[in-house]
Amino acid sequence: MTDVVHFVDRHQAGEALAQALDPFRDEAPIVLGLTRGGVSVATVVAQALNAPLDMLVVQKIGAPSEPELGLGALAEGDVQVIDTVLCQHLGVGDAELRRLSRAHADALDARIRHYRQEFPRHDLRDRLVILADDGLATGSTAHAAIRSARRAGARHVILAVPVGSVAGVRQIAQVADDVICLSTPEVFGAVGFYYDDFPQLSDRGMLEELTHGTRGEVAVPVGEVLLQGILSVVHGTGPLVVFAHGSGSSRLSPRNQEVAQHLNQAGMATLLIDLLTEDEAAERAQVFDIEHLADRLEGVLAWTRTAPRTSHLGVSLFGASTGAAAAIAVAARCPEVVRSVVSRGGRIDLARRWLPLVQAPTLLIVGGDDVDVLRLNREASAHMRCQVSLKVIPGASHLFEEPGALDQVANLARDWFAATAVSHAA
Repeated sequence: MTDVVHFVDRHQAGEALAQALDPFRDEAPIVLGLTRGGVSVATVVAQALNAPLDMLVVQKIGAPSEPELGLGALAEGDVQVIDTVLCQHLGVGDAELRRLSRAHADALDARIRHYRQEFPRHDLRDRLVILADDGLATGSTAHAAIRSARRAGARHVILAVPVGSVAGVRQIAQVADDVICLSTPEVFGAVGFYYDDFPQLSDRGMLEELTHGTRGEVAVPVGEVLLQGILSVVHGTGPLVVFAHGSGSSRLSPRNQEVAQHLNQAGMATLLIDLLTEDEAAERAQVFDIEHLADRLEGVLAWTRTAPRTSHLGVSLFGASTGAAAAIAVAARCPEVVRSVVSRGGRIDLARRWLPLVQAPTLLIVGGDDVDVLRLNREASAHMRCQVSLKVIPGASHLFEEPGALDQVANLARDWFAATAVSHAA
């Protein structure tokens, strides 16, 4: 039993839950928000724990005379939970219950088809799964979600809610491996009573939460230095696109950030990483030391293979200017890791000895007015034996600052990464 706690909104409740869930951070959890309201809570928890984010599609079976009162619940994975005691108490017979179940099952199937077209379900096998919702009343929906996660292969299931009824928490404690509930009022009202701002979440709003996913600064240890980056993990089919910046640029480059945002909207994760520290970047010799940049980039890829938020994702590379040369070198060095490469105005000629060794499909994007770099790309691509394509954007300069030019870059990169991810899976 705890004191009654009121929350500003679902996001603030998620922040409070994340603190309580911090001991599970090192167990590589995956966070699933129960549709719909639980997704807002889960988004914040996933970001705080550096964990992958997904939803678990559930459907409450409301009582005929009181739809907000759950007689039971359905969940994806063909799961149904019925509160037989409540049905008897309300006088809901078997025939009426079957009718209600069929109607809600049709609604659940429609939602699954709608949601999962854009956000395929994560593989939960042998994972620690945190199920997050905005509150727990009778417990039927949470019970169905737990059974769904177990049926999908989860090894450990935690239910995490900001507020819950005493009876609901007691019931769920019998089926979940752990229950984290911050507030259990002795007399429980509707979940919304415990929030200052508790709007109904639409399908569109929920899917936007998932699209935005988790984004934040990261420090990647490579050798004796910490490289600064911005990691954005969204729910989608991948891959993780690692950005290697050119001379005079960084993770804060508005051009690369714009391209990364396009990729995030397409369901791809991105990591914009500085391969040099601020002091190193001030030394021009280091900026053009392609082998050193490649060593750093290879170290970043090794980190992505073990980091909880990215270890499950395939990796592609996006390089600009000298960063593109480092990407080419790493693609040649790590053929088993790098799925594909995109170069934007890249000086791939600086990685000449690596060009014939690249196996990953490579797209070269060059501005039509960037005459010298266009010539160098044409000459360099002749030495490549992998699938390589050179796309010229008419009227564009080296930085693609012309109206619409960068949008063309982003669209070409998105389509290339998507196509090569599919061919790699095949």
